[in-house]
Amino acid sequence: MCLMKVAKVASGLLAIILGPWTDHVSLFGQSHSIDVTKSSLKVRVFKSGLFSAFAHDHEIEAPIDKGTISSSANPGVQLVVDARKMRVLDPEIAGDKRSEIQRTMQSSSVLDSEHFPEISFQSTGVKNNGNDLWEVQGNLTLHGQVRPLVVTVTSRDGHYRGSASLKQSNFGISPIRIAGGTVKVKDEVKVEFDIVAAQ
Repeated sequence: MCLMKVAKVASGLLAIILGPWTDHVSLFGQSHSIDVTKSSLKVRVFKSGLFSAFAHDHEIEAPIDKGTISSSANPGVQLVVDARKMRVLDPEIAGDKRSEIQRTMQSSSVLDSEHFPEISFQSTGVKNNGNDLWEVQGNLTLHGQVRPLVVTVTSRDGHYRGSASLKQSNFGISPIRIAGGTVKVKDEVKVEFDIVAAQ
């Protein structure tokens, strides 16, 4: 009986001592799904060329299909976009022209979304630069090619917002040219995102 009391006391002391540490591990070992209904990702494509004044920049919506955010001791993010669900927004362009741009984007000359339906990003390292500013290094898989990508992220009020620039040619995509190259899109495109973790 005496031994049982000692064991209970020892167990209670152990719980008191380790309690804060187990809470700490639980807090920083969490992994959350990305709330795809509240998150957004957009791609901005810019015009160039001699007659670029007659062309348009393009804004493309790329809904996040799924993903996770980890707040562990080794924080990171992983997300997937279905290329077939990407949509050209461009509200200033007529509907038929917008549909034509949409078809070109999905075609084999650009995304080739039927053969490469998945676009994904997997972080490999996260650096805290202070003031809720982060630098996320990772690998982007696009058009069947995997290339490193650095993303700048700010964290505030449950939102992870940021941007990154990439060159289409690095992923085997030739920027579209029309009218003998007098109107074309720039090789470099910009990706902007606002990610919210599911509660």
